[in-house]
This record gives sequence, structure tokens and C-alpha cells, in this order.
Amino acid sequence: MPASVRRPRRDTPRAARRRGPSVVVWIVAALGLALLVLPLVAVLIRTPWAALGGLVARGDVLQALGLSLLTAAISTALCLVLGVPLAIVLARAESWPAVPRRLLRAAVTIPMVLPPVVGGIALLMLLGRSGVLGGALAAVGVTIPFTTGAVVIAQTFVAMPFLVFAVEGALRASDRRAEAAAATLGARPLQVFRFVTVPSVAPGIAAGAVLCFARALGEFGATITFAGSFPGTTRTLPIASYLALESDPDEAIAIALVLIAVSVAVLLTLRDRWLPGVRG
Repeated sequence: MPASVRRPRRDTPRAARRRGPSVVVWIVAALGLALLVLPLVAVLIRTPWAALGGLVARGDVLQALGLSLLTAAISTALCLVLGVPLAIVLARAESWPAVPRRLLRAAVTIPMVLPPVVGGIALLMLLGRSGVLGGALAAVGVTIPFTTGAVVIAQTFVAMPFLVFAVEGALRASDRRAEAAAATLGARPLQVFRFVTVPSVAPGIAAGAVLCFARALGEFGATITFAGSFPGTTRTLPIASYLALESDPDEAIAIALVLIAVSVAVLLTLRDRWLPGVRG
């Protein structure tokens, strides 16, 4: 065939990969990366490094940090107790009719997309003194809003979906033949869950717990709406940072740096074997 009428050669997938993205894609990607990274760089630039130790060691900051770590740990434990069974139900709902399956997934997803302040308002409408359940609780002397327990509930509300979806992904990727074999050999459902299902998805549970803890530690909107800001009781580290921004910007920056450090530590902790798409 003459060279003038030869068909243009198509690049193989390997050749296309070698060529890489176009210049326009690189430029737009760089702008997107700058939007994500530059604000954090600005915090590092503005951090008063010479006074950082003294700012972080202040009594009110340490108090807020201790409360945040305590409540985040409790809420993570609560998410594990409630979220792992919920993830199993969600992963095994493939055979359900479409409508209830989608409603269940939507119910689990809502806290992730709901504005945090709206989540706090919803918790108040449920557990406040005049709430749907709060009135009955108040009648027996149980008051939840504006207590440390309210902080835990708010953190659990916003953080549990991270655990549920991490565990659900691990369950979908796991081999269910071991569960079937255990059931065939006479294991009861609870034994299958404890000795087969949980060990097989342990990396997903660990990844979900780490994400859950980080999200709980950084929770602000639902907490301040539902629990308020009382020193030593409900004033967590994000709330302390927000309040310090008006009176002592250096302290606010120092607290923000602590929260950024925790977030970076979470990313370094996660590995691709724990959470698909996250590379260590």
C-alpha cells in the first residue's frame, strides 16, 4: 500500500500512558493542587514558631486538647460498636429491593454531606429538652445537650459514615466462601461474625477507625450547636481555635497546626492495604 494512503497508526495503551496528560491538564491540575496546599502552607508560614511551645502548653489549650482526645476516642469506640454491624448489613443488602437498599445507603451517607450546623440542629430537635426524645429523657432527669455526652454524640453522628463505608468496601472485596464454609461446619452466625468476618476485614476496620477518630477530633459545627462551648466540658480543640481567632490569632494558628499535624499523621498511618486509593 502506498505511503500516502496508509492509515494513521493508533497509539497503543502503553504508548498513550507514556505520553501523559496534556499541558492544559497539567496546568489545571496544578491550580487545583495549589488550592488544596497553599492554605496549609500559609498556616506554616504564619506560625509563631518561637512561641509555639508556650502557646500549645497553655492551660486552656491543653484542656481543650485533652477533652478532644477523650471524646474522639469514646466516639470512635461507639462508632465501632454501632458501625461495623451496620456496614455488614449495608454490604449484604445487594439482594434487597432497590428502594430500601437506596434509602439505607442514603441514611448512612447523609451525615457526610449535611452541613454540620444542620446536624447539630437535628440532634437538638431529637434530644433537646423539647425534642422528640429529649422531653421524655428530661422527665426522668437525663439531660444531654450542652454536656460532654453531647460532644460524643455529635462526633459519632458525623464520623460514623467514614467507618461504615471503609468496612463495607472491605467486606465487598472479601471472599465470602470462608463464611459459607464456617456456617456449613456448624458455626452459629455470631461465631461466624466474630471468628471469620471480623478478622477478614480487620484492615478495613482499622482504616475506618483511624478516619473516624480524625473526623471526630476535627468536628466543629454540630458540636458547638448541640453541645455549646463550655471550658472543660464541651470546648473541644476546633472550638477553642475558632474562639481564639478573635482574641489571640497566634494561639488560633498554634491550635490549627496541632489539628493539621493530626490529619497528616492519619494519612501517614493509612496504607493502601488498609484503604484502597491511599498510598503510604
